[in-house]
Amino acid sequence: MTTVSCADLPLPHDSGVGVLNKASLLLSVLEEGPASLSTIVVVTGLTRPTAHRLAQAMERLRLVTRDTRGRFQLGPRLGEMAVVVHGDRMLALAASVLPELRDRTGAGARLYRRREDLQLCVAGAETSTAGRNTVPVGTAFSLRSGAVAQVLLAWEEPEVLYAGVTRARFTAAALTQVRRRGWAQSFGTWDTDVVTLAAPVRGPGGRVVAALSLSGPASVLTREPSREFGGAVIDAALRLGEASAG
Repeated sequence: MTTVSCADLPLPHDSGVGVLNKASLLLSVLEEGPASLSTIVVVTGLTRPTAHRLAQAMERLRLVTRDTRGRFQLGPRLGEMAVVVHGDRMLALAASVLPELRDRTGAGARLYRRREDLQLCVAGAETSTAGRNTVPVGTAFSLRSGAVAQVLLAWEEPEVLYAGVTRARFTAAALTQVRRRGWAQSFGTWDTDVVTLAAPVRGPGGRVVAALSLSGPASVLTREPSREFGGAVIDAALRLGEASAG
């Protein structure tokens, strides 16, 4: 590997502020994938104490996190900031995608984001027969149960995932199945006859930034909604994700 001197950094790592240059260089290493501290030292030319101190500080800010092997990797805050920048595009597209999904399936379509320990409805298209099962935009529910909660937690960092599971009505094993399938479904979470199918919406870097759900009575969606409607939900989630990443 080639060692780079921070004193001779080419753009875009030359901000005129030394510590920012070093942070930018460290992030550029992680853009290639998870890296050990030793790898960061070799590639950047930073001293080991400096690289370690900088990585730890960025970890506290959630700009950097660690994988299961203890290697440093890009953290969730970067994706969250990108969502703030591009989120208006996703919501603008949701204004057409959700009604299309509702009309195609006959069930309510909603978009949720995670806010701390809550799932927040940020957009929705309700059916004329939804009645008391309508979920107004701005409504928040706990992350303790349901398909949406599972999708919003399944791809989170391990510490966030396991903290969520300790308070939830589903298990870590259930979230493993959600990651394997790429979707989650639940029955009777908020109402005894309501079925929900949810899929992840991915933003920059493939990070899950929202959950798209289809929800309605079992007479419309059946108790296994993924069989008939899984493709439609996943396709709609992909479209929303493209807007978020654009």
